[in-house]
Amino acid sequence: MKQYDTHATADPFARSINAFETLMGTLSGGDADAWTHAELEEHLETAGRELLRQLLQDHLDLRAVREENLVCSGAGPVVRGPEGRVRPWRETGHERWLASMFGLVRVTRIAHRGPGAGNVHPADAALSLPAGRHSMGLRRLAVTEAVRGSFDQAQQAVERRCGKVLGKRRLEELVVAAAVDVDGFYRTRIPLPCSRQMPLVVQIDGKGVVMRPEALREATRRSAAKAAAEGGHRARLAPGEKPNRKRMATVACVFDTRPAPRRPHDVIHPPGGRSDERPVRPGPRAENKWCTASLIRPPGQVIADAFDQAQARDPKHLRPWVVLVDGARHQLDLITAEAARRGVTIHILLDFVHVAEYVWAADHLTAILAGHAARTANEIITQAERDHLSAARREAVDTCHRYLTGHLDQLHYDTALESGWPIATGAIEGACRHLIADRLDITGARWGLDGAEAVLRLRALVSNGDLGPYWRYHTAREHKRLYPTPDQDEYELMA
Repeated sequence: MKQYDTHATADPFARSINAFETLMGTLSGGDADAWTHAELEEHLETAGRELLRQLLQDHLDLRAVREENLVCSGAGPVVRGPEGRVRPWRETGHERWLASMFGLVRVTRIAHRGPGAGNVHPADAALSLPAGRHSMGLRRLAVTEAVRGSFDQAQQAVERRCGKVLGKRRLEELVVAAAVDVDGFYRTRIPLPCSRQMPLVVQIDGKGVVMRPEALREATRRSAAKAAAEGGHRARLAPGEKPNRKRMATVACVFDTRPAPRRPHDVIHPPGGRSDERPVRPGPRAENKWCTASLIRPPGQVIADAFDQAQARDPKHLRPWVVLVDGARHQLDLITAEAARRGVTIHILLDFVHVAEYVWAADHLTAILAGHAARTANEIITQAERDHLSAARREAVDTCHRYLTGHLDQLHYDTALESGWPIATGAIEGACRHLIADRLDITGARWGLDGAEAVLRLRALVSNGDLGPYWRYHTAREHKRLYPTPDQDEYELMA
C-alpha cells in the first residue's frame, strides 16, 4: 500500500489537486479521444475513487496537523479516560488504518497517556472511528448487499464499489455485528397514531431454515444423528423436503387496515358464476405493516414482540385486535396466554385458505363463511355415510370433520366479513417468502445460527423501511460503546 506523509505543505490538499489535474490531463489528452464511453466510464470509476480516497486522506492529515499544533501551543483541553482519570502525557505519531468506501486511508493522531492507564485518543472519538478497520459507511454497504443476496455476491458487490477492502468472512462478521441494536431501536420507535375504527391485525407463522448440524435444535440434531446411524435408502424427497436439517423460524407481522365489509359470495363465487349486477367488493388491505422474525428466540418471545408493537399502536385497547393463524395448537396457546397477560380482547381467526384445503366443496365453504361451521361439519359426515365412501376417502372426511370441530371458536367468518376484517394470512405468507425463502432458502445454503439470525432480522428491518433510521441509531450506539463518558448513564439515546 502506498504511504502518504503527513508533513504540512503550503496547501494541505495539494496531493488531491495534483490527482485531479492528472485526471483532467488524461481526459483532455489525445489518447482519451480514442476511448469509447465504456472505457471512459471504467477509467473514471477507478481514478475517481482514488481521487476521493486522496481527498479523505488529505483531510485526515490536516486534522492530524491541527491536533499537533493545538497540543504544542498548550491550548488543548485536559484529557480524561472513561473512568475519569487524567492523561497527562502526550505522544504523537500514533497511526491506524481505516478501510473506507473509497479505499484504505491512514489516520494519524495523538495518544494521551497516564501511569497504569490505557491510551486515550481524542481524535478517534471526534471521528467516531469504529473498533475494527472498516468504516460505518462500508459496513452499511456490506449489510445492504448481504441481506439482498449471498455473501459471495455481497463481497463482490463491495469490491466493485470500493476496491479490495473487505473479505467474505469479515463481511459475515460485520453483518452479525450490525444487528445487535435492532431490539433497542424498536423500543424507541413510536408508531403513527390510528383511528379506533381501524382494526389492528396480528399474524403469526413459522418457516424452516436449513442449518448446519451444530446450529440445529437439540431434538432435531438427535433425530438427524439417529437417521444417519440407521442409514438405509430413502425414496426421492419431495420439493423443499429436508428431513432433520431445518430449524424453525417464527415470523410475525402487525398492520393496520381499513374495514372492508364483504359477503360470502365476494370470497367464494356461487355455483354457476357471478352476475354483473353485484360487483365483487374488495377485501381489506394492509397498511403500516411491521414484521419481525427470529430463529434464536422462542416462539413465545416473538409473539410477545408482536404484541408489544400492537400495544404501542393501541395502548388503551380501543381498537379491535384480530389475530390470524394457521391452526398450530402451540401458537394458539401462546397467543391466548399473551393476550390474557396483557388483558386485551382478541378475535382469533383461522386462515381461510387453510380451511379451504380441508373443505373441498364450494357450497360447504360458503356455508362456513356464513357462520355455519358446526352444521357444515355434521353435514359432511352425514353425506359421507350416505355415499358409503371408501376407507381412504372416509379418512379424509373424518380429518376434515376433526379439523372443523376442533377450531369452531376460530371460524367466525360471518362476524369478520360483516366487520370488514381480513380472513386470510396473505401478509404473513408474503413475509415468510420475502424474509426467508428469497434469501435464507437459496439453493445450497446452510446457515450458522448467528449469521442466519442477523440476516433474518436485518431483512425484516429493511422490509419495514427502517434501515436508514436504524443505522443512525446503531452508529450512535456504537459511539457510546466505544467512547463512554463518566456521565453516559444519565441519559437515554433515542432513535
